Amino acid sequence: MTITIVGLFGLGLWMTSLGYYDAWYNQAPSIHKSIGILLAGVFIFRVIWKLTNIKLQPLSTHTAIEKKLAQLTHVLLYVLMACIMVSGYLISTADGRVIEVFGWFEIPATLTNIENQEDIAGEVHYYLALTLISLSTIHALAAIKHHVIDKDETLRRMTSLTNSNTKTKTTHKGNNHDN
Repeated sequence: MTITIVGLFGLGLWMTSLGYYDAWYNQAPSIHKSIGILLAGVFIFRVIWKLTNIKLQPLSTHTAIEKKLAQLTHVLLYVLMACIMVSGYLISTADGRVIEVFGWFEIPATLTNIENQEDIAGEVHYYLALTLISLSTIHALAAIKHHVIDKDETLRRMTSLTNSNTKTKTTHKGNNHDN
């Protein structure tokens, strides 16, 4: 998801700089919207997966503040992603038109009676995207710090490159057990 989000951010910045007579003026927003809708589907699946599957416990070497900051960061990343997707939908459907996804299917416009919807949602979308990219960068730097300076397993665990023989205490729906 991260690579797609960074790509959408770059595409969004680029497409808003295009002039009316640019060849990509209509095509770039269509691609941005289509990828955004598909990403929303992946996001919903990921949230369901996260809520219903085993959660790795923080490493015992992490300080209490690191644990709280990681937890807060994860919640903020998910909230930001959800709000960016909703604001993108509100921008795209403000005029009552559907969102066509690569010609495969359409997403109907359901909320269209909000005054200045496109402008307000556009501002929200832009600033939340900047915040998401900034927070993601800080999060990535923290993971690199854990890997390079602390020399712990945080980065390997985040990228699923951890040794399968490593015993990690996990919780699943409130139950504790060892893997």
